[in-house]
Amino acid sequence: MTKKESYIINSNLPEIIEIQSYIESIETDPLLYEEKNFDTHSEVIDFIEFHVIDQIEALLQKTVEPDQLIALKYRAEKVMAELEEIDNKLFQKLQEKIRAGGHTGNLFKSLVNEYVALNEHHDEPGYDNLDVFINRMFPFQNIPEQTKDLEPEMVYYQKTPARIVFELVEKAHFTKEDVFFDLGSGLGQVAILVNLLAEITVKGIEFEPAFCNYAGDCAAELNLPNVTFINADARKADYSEGTVFFMFTPFRGEILQEVLEILRKESLRRKIKIITYGPCTTRVALQNWLHSAAPEHDNIYKLSIFASL
Repeated sequence: MTKKESYIINSNLPEIIEIQSYIESIETDPLLYEEKNFDTHSEVIDFIEFHVIDQIEALLQKTVEPDQLIALKYRAEKVMAELEEIDNKLFQKLQEKIRAGGHTGNLFKSLVNEYVALNEHHDEPGYDNLDVFINRMFPFQNIPEQTKDLEPEMVYYQKTPARIVFELVEKAHFTKEDVFFDLGSGLGQVAILVNLLAEITVKGIEFEPAFCNYAGDCAAELNLPNVTFINADARKADYSEGTVFFMFTPFRGEILQEVLEILRKESLRRKIKIITYGPCTTRVALQNWLHSAAPEHDNIYKLSIFASL
């Protein structure tokens, strides 16, 4: 070994010791391997994948004696695989409980709260471990690719943060007779969660057929007969059964106004509510046939609830 090579290896020694110490700490922590500690599993898996292994890979480029680093990488990947297997078994069990029926309403909420804290307060919009948990509850993890081009005023699909859906169910004050429509239902998360939490009939309207098929397959696999997904342009959908309509800004401009006009006509037949999240809230708030059914605020990334006059 040359003097230069020896210097390179020695200069990495503190980092190697730090990595080794971290891996040993998680290998020997029995609490980490308990099923209930899903939050911690997610944090450790992310840290290993995006920090520890990246750091090892970078160090491997600098050393001519990689054996120690390769061994550490193997140990890190083994821990990650063990935690992922614990989570896989957990979600298989939870899916079976949902399929069997009965795990709805407060029971479903309590079940989720066993693994992820639902009472956390988040001032800023965004995703957290609750989203990771809910995503994993879906039986199919391979997300389909979009197959249809959107019109200029249509907005690319983005999932509604899971905490917003839980908040929606708390604030909407659903009755058993309500029929909930999610306009721009995407992969079906909002519709399925609302059904599980509120135990009401839910329909999703989705322009992209691949997304609609995926959502429908998830609902069928979870044995949720009161969740239906309809592949349709929101301007042509049948809303005659709907009483509560949700939009996370699926479209804007003239398309949004056209859909609002359709809902206005529905409101002449019965009272309805419109719940919004995101930029569409500003346009919905201007409709003279609606009034705010919840305390008003200026943040478009908070839920707004409107009721027909």
